[in-house]
Amino acid sequence: MAGEPQPDCLFCKIVSGEIPATIVRETETTVAFRDINPQAPTHVLVIPRLHHADAASLAAAEPAVAADVLREAGNVAADEKITETGYRIVLNTGAGAGQTVFHAHAHVLGGRGMQWPPG
Repeated sequence: MAGEPQPDCLFCKIVSGEIPATIVRETETTVAFRDINPQAPTHVLVIPRLHHADAASLAAAEPAVAADVLREAGNVAADEKITETGYRIVLNTGAGAGQTVFHAHAHVLGGRGMQWPPG
């Protein structure tokens, strides 16, 4: 069920502390941690503590928490000192877009040039 921890969800297990992660920020509603397969010098995931399959379902069910995820992405960028050089926030939705963990999450990427178009 949306919002409830899912026993087979990797990110729910990180939120509960069952699986370790390199956590860089935590709030009442979010957890931010380093990606284990970084695609840039800075690659941090920001997730809601609540389980929602993707960003669209999170925004529909919990718009304030979706805003918290985006605000924390900006805070991560500031902490990582990549705001001046620029950074990207990526929200993949669906397997065809590259989503591999079906718990809403934002990738904060920076520390190198980002090309356009992505992908």
